[in-house]
Amino acid sequence: MNMEKIKVALLGVIALTLIVNTYLQSSGGKSNFIPPSEVPQSNVVTSNSPVQQGQVNPIANPITNQPNPQANNQLTPPITQPAQPAGPSTSVKFENYKHDFGNIKQNSENTKVFKFTNTGTEDMIIADAKGSCGCTVPNYPKEPIPPGGIGEIEVTYRPGTQKAQQNKTVTVTANTEPAQTILTISAFVEEEGS
Repeated sequence: MNMEKIKVALLGVIALTLIVNTYLQSSGGKSNFIPPSEVPQSNVVTSNSPVQQGQVNPIANPITNQPNPQANNQLTPPITQPAQPAGPSTSVKFENYKHDFGNIKQNSENTKVFKFTNTGTEDMIIADAKGSCGCTVPNYPKEPIPPGGIGEIEVTYRPGTQKAQQNKTVTVTANTEPAQTILTISAFVEEEGS
């Protein structure tokens, strides 16, 4: 009885050793597998696309790099967490969270400065500020704002050829509680010549 268990265990070890050796030899000692969340979008391959030699197929079997028939044909984009500075949290208060430019013309440049105060007891560090589209560009302080300090986020809205009512947002990510603050701008964009 014990002899059979030993034989089965030895066969398992031998099989595992063969699999690992085969894998290492086929990959030159390096792993070709990259988790889908770390694959750059330019390297994403669908199951219907041919895989070039040396290219990683994220839905393939990680050992053979051959398509995995059980893999879902749809790759989901990686979930990205917004950048947030490490360290203690603070709090922030903006004078205004919304601004309406009113009626503006196409291809105009419109700027609003959102002033804020660090109302907490720690330095405020803004990790990022992003507009909801390329037409809304925020400029934010890169240096820490001390407790009680005042800062400004300048938001420039260029509507281009957009027209009619427009609502855009800027998401400010900092070591605040909550970590994200949403600023909103709006405008009614009139066509040039009208």
